[in-house]
Amino acid sequence: MMDLNAQLLAAHEADDTRALARLYAQAAEVATNDDGRGFFLTHALVFALEAGAPEASALRQELIEMGREMPV
Repeated sequence: MMDLNAQLLAAHEADDTRALARLYAQAAEVATNDDGRGFFLTHALVFALEAGAPEASALRQELIEMGREMPV
């Protein structure tokens, strides 16, 4: 199995927004600090929105709970 970085690169190369949303969310789970987690969650959210993926609202909620997104 490819490591997460290789999977991210392959998904970028393939322009697979669904995979990118999933992979960036996985990266957020293993991030070692809040800045890294916020960075990866933001990317996951952007790609989830682009893909029309249902997990976008959950990703946004995580960012809100971290204080990195404002609720509307």
